[in-house]
Parts: sequence; structure tokens; C-alpha cells
Amino acid sequence: MITLLEARNIGKRFGGLQALTDVSLTINKGEVYGLIGPNGAGKTTFFNVLTGAYTPDGGEFVFNGSELPVGKPHKIVGRGIARTFQNIRLFRDLTALENVMAGHHIRTKAGVWGILTQNRHTREEERLTTERAYELLDYVGIGRFAEVVSKNLSYGDQRRLEIARALATEPQLLALDEPAAGMNATETAQLKLLIEQIRHDGVTVMLIEHDVKLVMGLCDRVAVLDFGKKIAEDVPFEVQKNEAVIAAYLGGGKHAH
Repeated sequence: MITLLEARNIGKRFGGLQALTDVSLTINKGEVYGLIGPNGAGKTTFFNVLTGAYTPDGGEFVFNGSELPVGKPHKIVGRGIARTFQNIRLFRDLTALENVMAGHHIRTKAGVWGILTQNRHTREEERLTTERAYELLDYVGIGRFAEVVSKNLSYGDQRRLEIARALATEPQLLALDEPAAGMNATETAQLKLLIEQIRHDGVTVMLIEHDVKLVMGLCDRVAVLDFGKKIAEDVPFEVQKNEAVIAAYLGGGKHAH
């Protein structure tokens, strides 16, 4: 296994609340890695620290063998880590196509002068960006809605659009924060197939999800947080039997069965 991401003793405090305490984990290239835990366990805080929305109070992330910058989301995206959000954050008044094109902007090279003059190189970049955006919309299954304003899409299609926009940044690691939230059984099954395809196509996936059935059926390995601490990390079958995990979710090992 080749290590893609290593979190080393990550800590984060908000005033008197210790949200993360010495969280360490390793994600290998090509796997789907699940991060689960009860509400308030620190999962989204971990994502926010990883992707630069928050600055950690301790520890470091090593990605592809070198340390990630802290508190600099654009640089972290540039290094190859993209994310979606627990609460959908699309450009609501832009079309689906425009949303995905916006995601690809970080990989373009046209400067202000090129944009103003619309030189040959800028026009070619724009053409390729548009072409790639159409491809990604087809890839996630919503190509027919390319010209639809994103706020007019169904909830499930907005989730898919957010994934397409994240993929437009050309990530090596895609961090999905509760992508199945609010989805019905059919949409969740389709999401599972999409994530499997994303992994098959070479993108490593890190997944926060409350749908434990989805996590256990999809992930290669799972880590469990409780009150900001990692209490387990293993293959799904072993995590499901872990007494500390059972206690965190159900209030005590006596509920194991």
C-alpha cells in the first residue's frame, strides 16, 4: 500500500471545547476510507482542518510525502484535495455547467490580461474547461441538466453536482461530507455506484457518512471518532464488533447484539 495522506496528532480547540485530540490516521492511495462517529464527534471539524477552513492547534498533515499548508484552502485544493460539504454550497444562481467550470478554474493558467484580451490561449482553455465540465456532468449522471440553474435542481442532483464540481479540480483525494444525507434508498444506491466508479478511476475517497450501512458496504477501512478522539480504525467487519464503537453509538457494550 502507498500512503497518500497521513494525519499526525491533529488537535483543534474552540474556546473551552476540545473538538479534536491527537487524531492520527493514514489513508492509502486507491481506497475508500470512512470516518464515522456520533453527532458532535469531530468528523466535520477534521475535514475543515484538513481542507484549510480551520487552522489546527496541533499536529500536521502529510500528503504525497510533504506537509500540507494550514489554513489555506486554495493551496490545499491545488495540492490535490477537494471536498463537498455537509450543507450543499453551490453557486445557486449559476447553471450546473457554470458551477463545474468554476471548480476547474484552479487548473487554468489564463491571467487577467488573457481574460481581458481573450487571446488564443485563453479561448482554448475556456473551450477545454467547458468540454471537461460537460464530461463531468455526464459522469455523475446529470448531463441533461447542464443548462439548469443549480437552485432549481432536485436535492439529490445538487449533491451530484457538488461532486462534479469537486472532481473538476482534478483531485487525488476527494473528501465527501455526508453525501447521502437526505437521499432516498434509490439515490443512495446510485451514489454508492458513483463513489465506486470514482475510486475505480483513480481518485482516493474519504467519506463522512451517518448511513452506517453505506459505509460498511463501501469502505475498505473505517475510523471512528468519539468526543474528538479516534477510538477505532480497522476494516468494517472488525469496527462493527469493536466494543468501544458499540458503546459510542448505543451507550454500552451490553447492546452489542
